[in-house]
Amino acid sequence: MEQDKMLDFVKALGHADRLRVIGVLTKAPASIKQVAEALNIPFRDAMNHLAYLKHIGAVRVQESGHDHDDIFALDTAGLEKIQQAQRQETHSFEPDPGLDEKSRKVLKSYLNADGSIRQLPMQGSKLQVILAYLLQAFSVGVIYTEKEVNQIIRRYHEDVAGLRRDLIDQGLLQRKSDGSQYWRPAEPTDPADQEKGVQHVP
Repeated sequence: MEQDKMLDFVKALGHADRLRVIGVLTKAPASIKQVAEALNIPFRDAMNHLAYLKHIGAVRVQESGHDHDDIFALDTAGLEKIQQAQRQETHSFEPDPGLDEKSRKVLKSYLNADGSIRQLPMQGSKLQVILAYLLQAFSVGVIYTEKEVNQIIRRYHEDVAGLRRDLIDQGLLQRKSDGSQYWRPAEPTDPADQEKGVQHVP
């Protein structure tokens, strides 16, 4: 049964929307409606994702409400328990089947079974695949503080500052010049614009 939960967790992390749900809850506990609005997805999809994550022990109900008004939060103890157990398993991470074969191969080579980053590739093209994967934890239109960005990245790799810088340098994340706000643009920006100080706050 425990192994089934671990396999379910791997599948959960391989799903882009579930990664984004975890990203939203990293920022703050939220209801189904708030998650749906933050991710711009149907209410039923948000409800199903949260139910699935709750089932495998990744999230918990922090506060019970009427009908679908429960407030969900990350179950950090549950996440750590599952992740620690998974690191002892020999099975590999299974990427989203919708990805191209090259990206799938890179993710299987550089990610742990729990979806965390085992090793950062030196080759630029492979690093871009890892950054694109990491970016799925951030939602378009959501403003993050630097602390929140760090918390999200730390779930995947300990080199928080380096990965944050890479995301900025590649135009995948943007930030205010004083570092007070970060956000994911609807489309990746040209790094040259950022070097010129061009900022587009959503």
